[in-house]
Amino acid sequence: IGGDHSITLPLLRAYRALLGRPLAVLHFDAHCDTWSDHFGEPSGHGTWTFEALQEGLISPAHTVQIGIRSSGERAAREYVADQGGQIFTARALRGLDGAGLQPAIGAIRQRIGQRPVYLTLDIDVLDPAHAPGTGTPEAGGLTSRELLGILRALAGMNVVGADIVEVAPPY
Repeated sequence: IGGDHSITLPLLRAYRALLGRPLAVLHFDAHCDTWSDHFGEPSGHGTWTFEALQEGLISPAHTVQIGIRSSGERAAREYVADQGGQIFTARALRGLDGAGLQPAIGAIRQRIGQRPVYLTLDIDVLDPAHAPGTGTPEAGGLTSRELLGILRALAGMNVVGADIVEVAPPY
């Protein structure tokens, strides 16, 4: 818990080595993190998903992004979907709970099954009204209730590792 999303890539490398195959990923975030560079640097907290897919650490068909809503060029914003993964934007999930979430939950469960899954949660998946303590706030995020509902509905998946990142304690 803590740090920025650059901690996820080495953790995925370790899990890939340990398990001997690519993992499924549940990626909760406001941002796609699929840039090929980070402000001119080859790696950073905005590139980890791109790098993990390029390195074969995660299975494209078993990668799901939840809560994405930041603007960006199409190539980066849709990269996961273009590779065969699935994206549930914050807008698509807004206001859903209980039975309303079931189509999304069912699609996630069907896509991932009981594959080993790594869960990564960037606190900015939440709207800044619910989590002001992030360095990269994006309006229009999930509410605490929506996020907790999704996490509860995904209970029982084969989660082998997880992180919670981008918490900015001064805020």
